[in-house]
Amino acid sequence: MVKQERALRTRRAVLQAAAEVIGERGYGAATMAEIIQRAGVTKGALYFHFPSKDALARAVIEEQTDPFVPKETESRLQDAIDFTHEVAIALRDDALLQAGTRIAVETTFSDTPMVPYQEWINIMTEIFGEARRRGELLPSVDPAKAAEFFVSSYTGVQLFSLAASGRQDLPARVTSLWKHILPGLASPGAMTHVDPQGRPHKTAA
Repeated sequence: MVKQERALRTRRAVLQAAAEVIGERGYGAATMAEIIQRAGVTKGALYFHFPSKDALARAVIEEQTDPFVPKETESRLQDAIDFTHEVAIALRDDALLQAGTRIAVETTFSDTPMVPYQEWINIMTEIFGEARRRGELLPSVDPAKAAEFFVSSYTGVQLFSLAASGRQDLPARVTSLWKHILPGLASPGAMTHVDPQGRPHKTAA
């Protein structure tokens, strides 16, 4: 049990160090040696958990979504809006999320090019699917295609925000994104109760 706990701590330390280094320097410039030094682990310990830089990057991508569990309320469409605002706020200071986003933009895994985005698409597809079953989406909306479109749009918005303000204005830009796409997604009934500004954004403000 002690060995297992130590291994988990080592793995987490490596992931956090990788996130910080990649976030600061970019995926291409980050080196395993620098990550080892930042994590304070041995080379053997790092390669025990992650046999390559590619494997480490994939782990960052996969685990960046772990802290984010969409709430489920009476309106799944509002849940989707709130979730994206929660991520927008976190993008300003969450190293793992920032690194995952940077890896997604700077790299393409040749065998599975959608890996950096698929976790987010899966989350949005599930929420949109439930929203449609509850009558909150227009009948013509395909949840999977809508999720892919939203994630691609969100990626562009956060990159623009990064360039414009270091992501400080990202919640406002996410609000604008929802205002523009909701008429093509939401049923007339849902449009009367959803708030594109999102509840977490209001709380944070």
